Amino acid sequence: MNNSVREKLYTPVPYESASVEVREIYDDTRRTLQLPFVLNWFKYQGSNPNLLRANWEKLKRTLMFGDVPNVLKQLIIYNISQKRGCTYCAHAHGIFADSMASSISEDPDFKLTDNIDSDHIPESFRIALRVITEAALHPENVGDEEFRALEEAGFNQSEISELFAQADLANMLNTIAYVTGVKIDNELMEAQA
Repeated sequence: MNNSVREKLYTPVPYESASVEVREIYDDTRRTLQLPFVLNWFKYQGSNPNLLRANWEKLKRTLMFGDVPNVLKQLIIYNISQKRGCTYCAHAHGIFADSMASSISEDPDFKLTDNIDSDHIPESFRIALRVITEAALHPENVGDEEFRALEEAGFNQSEISELFAQADLANMLNTIAYVTGVKIDNELMEAQA
């Protein structure tokens, strides 16, 4: 898609210019994600309240709720995004995952994204990362062996379904980020510094 056409179709809608309906969604994203600002990923969808709401509800229900630890979900989306080359999603979800590093390591300098294959990451997490990343990138390669690996790692049926939903979510997040040409949030860059 030509950049000028993309820019006409996908212009970020700032909070101040958003409709009442879009502002309500923006406010829910900030509350739920515990952020003082609206992520650009949402702003680039602000011109279509119906799609913004649908995509936000999918993200919220898949990522923020359930029995699988959020840190693992963030790592999965980070890993898939890295493999797919989606800079925005890898950066954003890497920041979120790294902000939860204390749930895995007591070392204050420990960065999950720099140590994703290390023994500091629980083996069950490493298995889930491998299987779910494969599901996102090559779903045709996922068979009984991968399901057994997740079961043997200690995940129950409900958690396994939740894990596989992260593959679908990551692909949706990456696709929207690519298509809209979303730029990394200055606020996230500042938080990382």
